[in-house]
Amino acid sequence: MSIIKREFGKTKDNVNVNIFTITNKSGMKAEISTYGGTIVSLTAPDKEGNFDDIVLGYDTIESYENGDKFFGALIGRCGNRIQNGKFTLNDKEYSLVINDGPNHLHGGTKGFDKVIWNAEILSNEYNQLKLSYFSKDGEEGYPGNLNVTVIYTLTDDNSLEIHYHAISDSDTIVNLTNHSYFNLGGHASGTILDHELMIAADTFTVNDEFSIPTGEIGNVSDTPMDFRSSKNIGKDINSDYEQIKFGCGYDHNWILNSNGDISKLSAKLIDKSKGRVMDMYTTSPGVQFYSANFLDGKGTSIGKNNTPYVKRSGVCLETQFVPNAINNNNFASPLLKANEEYNHTTIYKFSTL
Repeated sequence: MSIIKREFGKTKDNVNVNIFTITNKSGMKAEISTYGGTIVSLTAPDKEGNFDDIVLGYDTIESYENGDKFFGALIGRCGNRIQNGKFTLNDKEYSLVINDGPNHLHGGTKGFDKVIWNAEILSNEYNQLKLSYFSKDGEEGYPGNLNVTVIYTLTDDNSLEIHYHAISDSDTIVNLTNHSYFNLGGHASGTILDHELMIAADTFTVNDEFSIPTGEIGNVSDTPMDFRSSKNIGKDINSDYEQIKFGCGYDHNWILNSNGDISKLSAKLIDKSKGRVMDMYTTSPGVQFYSANFLDGKGTSIGKNNTPYVKRSGVCLETQFVPNAINNNNFASPLLKANEEYNHTTIYKFSTL
């Protein structure tokens, strides 16, 4: 197990950005950038023992600065959408940056994906990488001074563990996640429509046309949202089901049956062509499955090695609270009380068929 640091470049503001490469005993590697806490690359073996980079991303810091797809980034202060960018806390209304139609998305125009994180190598059994960031009161409209730490661990059984921790000096909302786009065939292998996906969830949150949960909790039975048994992602992705049409594919939150128990499998992604498998475990109550519906193979969808990432080139499994939960009492709340601790962990475990 080792961690090696190298320079990635400088931001437009002339700030140095570094990449830390974590390598485990089996040769799997995770590259993490201090810009956005981003997973820049993740190499994993296939059934023949060949290693490929299985996450979408960019080659340069300039591309990450200009990018709008959140490839591999840490997302905060509050992931996903908040309706009209407004919420009320302790009888005070807060107005956030509007950056997704009429709504607030992924922390704003300069969310945690666009800031420089401090990095520290924790010398222990796994040589973990600890990232930290201080989000000032009022940043992007959020209340409270928030101290955030995220620890990346690449274990010798090929698990990438992400532990999120935060504490605020006053009441605020926090919903941290990672926005990696996985393609188990390799980042340049085309669409993920032939990947098989299982989500251990009986229900999902019904969206309106702006991808805001209405408050209705839908049963997945007899709908294209049913992934309780593994099925090809492409099977129902072009259906005329209203929720699919609203999202232009899958861009929805499932309420996980695991109910915060990280020992229970919450999702499984399989690419039979290369024989790679990804199992997901989490303490979070839900997962947003996004099927990369808005990649278009040009502009900010041109990725590593000049690869055009076309529509549905990746799978995002973003563990989180329900979108807009602060404005809807039907769901577990992302409220973080002053001086209380936010603690969540997600594990992506890789293996082969």
